[in-house]
Amino acid sequence: MEAILTDCVQNSLRHFMFKNAIFFCERLCAEFPSEVNLQLLAASYLQNNQAYSAYHILKGMQTSQSRYLFAISCFQMDLLNEAETTLCPSNEPGGEIPNGAAGHYLLGLIYRYTDRKRSAIHHFRLALSIDPLLWSAYEELCILGAAEEATVVFGEAAALCIEKQYFYHGLASPNLHVASEGCNLVSSRNFSSEDVSRRQLKNTQVNSLRDIPSNHHGAAISASQPHNGGPSNISLYNTPSPVASQLSGVVPPPLCRNAQPNGSNLNTVNADGSPKSVVNSLVQAPRRKFVDEGKLQKISGRLFSDSGPRRSTRLAGDAGVNTNANTTGVAGNGTSSSKYLGAKLSSVALRTVTVRNSQYWANDNIEEGIRAEIFDDIRANLASANSSSSPGDVRSLDQDEPTVPVGGVVTSRSKVSSGVSEVLGLLKTLGEGYRLSCLYRCQDALNTFLTLPLRHYNTSWVLSQVGKAHFELIDYLEADRVFSLSLRVSPYSLEGMDIYSTVLYHLKEDMKLSYLVRELISTDRLAPQSWCAMGNCYSLQKDHKTAVKNFQRSVQLNTRFAYAHTLCGHEYVALEDFENGIKSYQDALQIDSRHYNAWYGLGMIFLRQEKFEFSEHHFRTAFLINPRSSVILSYLGTALHALKRSEDAIKIMDCAIFSDRKNPLPMYQKANIPMSLEKFDEALEVLQELKEYAPRESSVYALMGKIYKRQNMHEKAMLHFGIALDLKPSATDVATIKAAIEKLHVPDELED
Repeated sequence: MEAILTDCVQNSLRHFMFKNAIFFCERLCAEFPSEVNLQLLAASYLQNNQAYSAYHILKGMQTSQSRYLFAISCFQMDLLNEAETTLCPSNEPGGEIPNGAAGHYLLGLIYRYTDRKRSAIHHFRLALSIDPLLWSAYEELCILGAAEEATVVFGEAAALCIEKQYFYHGLASPNLHVASEGCNLVSSRNFSSEDVSRRQLKNTQVNSLRDIPSNHHGAAISASQPHNGGPSNISLYNTPSPVASQLSGVVPPPLCRNAQPNGSNLNTVNADGSPKSVVNSLVQAPRRKFVDEGKLQKISGRLFSDSGPRRSTRLAGDAGVNTNANTTGVAGNGTSSSKYLGAKLSSVALRTVTVRNSQYWANDNIEEGIRAEIFDDIRANLASANSSSSPGDVRSLDQDEPTVPVGGVVTSRSKVSSGVSEVLGLLKTLGEGYRLSCLYRCQDALNTFLTLPLRHYNTSWVLSQVGKAHFELIDYLEADRVFSLSLRVSPYSLEGMDIYSTVLYHLKEDMKLSYLVRELISTDRLAPQSWCAMGNCYSLQKDHKTAVKNFQRSVQLNTRFAYAHTLCGHEYVALEDFENGIKSYQDALQIDSRHYNAWYGLGMIFLRQEKFEFSEHHFRTAFLINPRSSVILSYLGTALHALKRSEDAIKIMDCAIFSDRKNPLPMYQKANIPMSLEKFDEALEVLQELKEYAPRESSVYALMGKIYKRQNMHEKAMLHFGIALDLKPSATDVATIKAAIEKLHVPDELED
């Protein structure tokens, strides 16, 4: 009954029927209460976005996997202190983090969101050292500004680490599946059951029983802990060592359900390499079947192709080897079929270590000589099976070259090395581009992304990064083009759509922005990016109160969305609600201390409040994060000028002008500095140059009119005031210009 219920739960999870999985898992736990079954129930609740249920189920459990699942639940419920305590118990300061790379990654996120940057960086780096393919950890390091060059992170050391994990598990892989036809390099071959010696079978059964402890229901339990995996899915892939009360030394009774005495070949299911096929094999390991030697010799076996473990279990690396073996699955037609190993039965038997808390323990009952004999028998069986098969039956590998299972396909070591090299080569380019983008070296990032193959460049993630780079370079037209292409390539992806809505806001493309909002809401109305776009749409219509409500909705959907907090702060500033604006910017910085937009927003508030020291501090912090932003440099120079540090202000303005010649703001601000010092000729010289770059900027002509008025050149002043009005400035600027015209002949002393 336990086996049937567990199989039903796994089938439901594999087909994303989470409610059905929860229902049957409750029956399973009621009938067979054990921590392993409770872990499966908690995992089902997590898959159904019910973290609170998993939290109450797992609270107080001490096994490694239970602690990890409980920490995931706490993290999703924003109980970060409790999640940290679970992963790093205070009474075990030097204890091991559960689930290896995934555990370190989760702990790094906890430290990041509790403003402990140094500890977060440490754990992200540890996660990468365990699993070099844990891209999310490298992304976090880039966001924190602490990532090493991608050529170093994904270099030779990473290649050796990955190859070692593949090769180490290639001979003693616990997850043995049959790959589907057309995917296998070596397909199954029939051979006589007499090729399996009695000694070989006996040693296999002894080793298997000792490696896989059984509970009181006769169900074997995997004792290993994964050393890597994503935080959301790892819960389904492995279960921890059960507590002592759950283990029993009783050998399970012989079971061979639906055995076919005529020796017909039996295949495993889910050999397509899908994630759930690994889940099925790992969780179904307790229902292992044992047959006596006589029955086994009457049943012809089939030479199975080793299916390599998925990366979540493969990267256990040096921490140990899972003890899963052959399982029972449901065939494609819905019927149940029994599966056991033929000549490769010894693949499981050869494992002479079990894992307990990631430590190796030698199996005292197996001698080195016996293991060598078993290896010889396996090689002999493989050779005889290959020689007896017809040439057109399969594509054989070179028997002289070692082979390893990778994703359900047996392949040579040289091909594995080549594949690892190709994957890391791709990650070097993607990683370096993303690192440069996070350092706001946007042009360098664009050049790096351009070196990607076209098939990778035209993907939503890469195009969104390219669009963001153009956005930071204030090249809004090109950013619009790239984001539009990203939408056409992947209309279902919302990556970067919050930035795209801001691009359209700056371009004042109200129709395109409205259409984008409609598309995003229809795609996913519960995505924070959708509500950010709607907030920008209302902001463009000057409806700032409604914009605030939309940005607050985005924050509700994802409280860790820093950009939504910042946009909300911008709207509060537009409403002159500086108190709430400051709070929104501070919330954004609590999530991401390198979010320079929030530092810039705080600087603008203090500048308007004439708190120039605070303003200069926040602008300078934003400048240290993004030293290539001409806008930040312009306002930093303005703050320095307000502090009577005119020489420093002019130097900063020159840097801003050099950074972006297309941006008229720094040149305009630079002209204000000599004007305030009554160096009118210098100011006019700067403004004359600015006219070449921004010929339709009304504020330039208005400032020139003020300078000519100060020089008592009333005709020129009136001319430039008139040109400024003709360029249709904002209502506020119109009022200012008209007031200046009315006071054209009033002496400056009286005007002041």
